[in-house]
Amino acid sequence: MLEHGGRLLRAANRYGIAVADWLDLSTGISPFAWPVPPVPAAAWHRLPEDDDGLVDIARDYYGAPRLLPVAGSQAAIQALPRLRERSRVGVIAPGYAEHTHAWRAAGHEVERLHARRLSDEVARFDVVVLIHPNNPGGERFERDALLELHARLASRGGWLVVDEAFIDATPERSLCADSGRNGLVVLRSVGKFFGLAGARAGFVCAVPAVLESLRERLGPWTLSGPTRHVLLQALADRDWQSAARTRLLAAGARLGALLDAHGLVDGAGCAYFQWRRHPDAPVLHDALARRGVLVRCFDTDEATPPSLRFGLPGDDAGFARLDRTLHEALREVAA
Repeated sequence: MLEHGGRLLRAANRYGIAVADWLDLSTGISPFAWPVPPVPAAAWHRLPEDDDGLVDIARDYYGAPRLLPVAGSQAAIQALPRLRERSRVGVIAPGYAEHTHAWRAAGHEVERLHARRLSDEVARFDVVVLIHPNNPGGERFERDALLELHARLASRGGWLVVDEAFIDATPERSLCADSGRNGLVVLRSVGKFFGLAGARAGFVCAVPAVLESLRERLGPWTLSGPTRHVLLQALADRDWQSAARTRLLAAGARLGALLDAHGLVDGAGCAYFQWRRHPDAPVLHDALARRGVLVRCFDTDEATPPSLRFGLPGDDAGFARLDRTLHEALREVAA
């Protein structure tokens, strides 16, 4: 199992700090969650049904010609590599490590490259996997450039897979509306924008042949009845979505400015998180954790420098605590 953010219970045990006393910034999940209403008993008692209207509402929300509900985009990340013969795969780096892990586990030849090299060297690959905006690097891509990259791959039977888990705050950048093109697969996650990570829900947007193959591999009832009930309402709540985008964009900019003010300027981010390189990232991570602030520290390799990812504080008190704790922790690391 690969390392992920959100391991708050483990941190609480390791540092001897009660769960309630932490400021958990270790994930990119929005702290401004959609307010989940009570779930009717029937949602628990009956098997989920595909014709409940969820697909239609999701197609309207994402602007996709066709899509498939899945148990979080993670389910698709693990299953998609099994749909192709052995391929040469280029994956953006640094990036969400599960993509590389899944393609290698399925027997493909995988290289992790920075975004610029992936574009420049696309002729060497059958599949290119991008994250947009990138997690954790924060890179963004122009729509025309992505479609050109896709066309080069599709012309020889290749795929462009775009993980859009963090794009809901800027939906105008999405390729979902273009996912009717052969060789383009777009992954969407409900958990990040709606703050519903526990629902384990997402969607895959692609041509029917890919979706049908994916459906056969994943089997029936990919989403539970209660999850489908919640998503039917959340995806239709346009007023909440509009307000959430405004709030996320403002909070993301505020977080970036706070980190810059502390001298952590080497990096980028998006509405959900900020990523910063730091030569003593593990030491800084520990100094923050001993003060009850949990961030994500990334393992260092040839494509990933020492770095930390900071999720969004959910309120003014959280921002103030991060500001104060960063000051103390950075002073300790520099001593």
